[in-house]
Amino acid sequence: MEEKLLKWTQEERKQVFKCKVFSVWESLCKPPVQKDNKSHTFSVIEAKDWAIVVPVIEGAQGKQFVMVWQWRHGARSLSLEFPGGVFEEGENPKDAAIRELREETGYVPQKIEKIGEFSPNPAIMSNRVHFFLAEELTNCGKQSLDEDEYVEVVLVNADEVIQGMGKEPYIHGLMGSALALYQKNKNGLNSGVCPICAARSYKPDAETIAAIKEGRVVMKDKSLPN
Repeated sequence: MEEKLLKWTQEERKQVFKCKVFSVWESLCKPPVQKDNKSHTFSVIEAKDWAIVVPVIEGAQGKQFVMVWQWRHGARSLSLEFPGGVFEEGENPKDAAIRELREETGYVPQKIEKIGEFSPNPAIMSNRVHFFLAEELTNCGKQSLDEDEYVEVVLVNADEVIQGMGKEPYIHGLMGSALALYQKNKNGLNSGVCPICAARSYKPDAETIAAIKEGRVVMKDKSLPN
């Protein structure tokens, strides 16, 4: 892959719209290979970065996620999600994650680590979303919501979320990304367990684990349970 054959060059840009949560810019760009000496205009949404937290509690009920119900105006539907939100001015990703978790749920983590970072939509958005795993949680019992924020906190069994992701009420695409990063971090190749096996409570044998580590997955005469 030669970057110079694919990379566009921005010549100028101007803001065409601004609201409380984002702005829209028109970017005039020159293509990587000039065919007719013509530049093209692309629309780009600029917004602050976001943090999404996967908060995990392990207790008598097994492994559970702290999640939040809230109304999403774009979908005009209720959505069950991991807590998260927008960075404040000058805030670093970890601090944003801890603050959003505390404000939306009342939980404070003793242990938190970053598990990934994505562009939510690189075709039209310039910001980044940062994903964190939060463990050893303490419930302070008090939310600190914005004036226009209505959130209900629930504990959901991890298996229920894994099986339900991609169907209502798990309608937010970034929650699928968060769950995939969580599974990679806890049950993925680094631990020698196939993420699909982990999601379906399947424990591979030593030969399969070795194959996963070497980059070749061998299921022998076994099949994953449905």
